[in-house]
Amino acid sequence: MSDISPKLNLPLIAPSQALKHVTHNEALLRLDAITQLSVEALGVTTPPNPPVEGACYGLGLAAQGEWAGHDGDIALFFNAGWQFLTPQPGWRAWDISTAQL
Repeated sequence: MSDISPKLNLPLIAPSQALKHVTHNEALLRLDAITQLSVEALGVTTPPNPPVEGACYGLGLAAQGEWAGHDGDIALFFNAGWQFLTPQPGWRAWDISTAQL
């Protein structure tokens, strides 16, 4: 059995896992980010300073700094760190900066 869900790559709780709440909370935070997905901007390559808890960005090509190596991903800032989600076919995002889908 995999330790992530097949469609959304959400972490799954393993049998007899310690600290189950950590895995559960991470899955909820990811789900919170991608359900009705809205991003601060699309095509950005440099992380904001300072980042805002809960903010999402659609990364462009040649991402830099903490985003390096994550071109095309969704960068989500939570728990004082960046998490990266790879968009799947059919995902839609609202671009806050341009007010467009």
